[in-house]
Amino acid sequence: MNKSELVEAIAKETKLTKADSTRALDAIVNQTTKALKGGSNVALIGFGTFKVMKRAARTGRNPQTGKAIKIAAKKVAKFKAGAGLAKAVK
Repeated sequence: MNKSELVEAIAKETKLTKADSTRALDAIVNQTTKALKGGSNVALIGFGTFKVMKRAARTGRNPQTGKAIKIAAKKVAKFKAGAGLAKAVK
């Protein structure tokens, strides 16, 4: 499912226009991004939790040459499915 299909499904289920559904979806994505950027977690009970994790610096290998390379430390976004979502997917 891509963004336009999701917007259409939201519009159909909520009886909102596609424009309103697009604005609502964009607002959710923007606020989630702001919260994660600020260091907060976003927990949606029954769906899951988004959080930022620190990935330590490490040594990797260039697959073409086999030469060791340094991979810098960075922050990454992680998602952990909630019980409701995990049960529904199972």
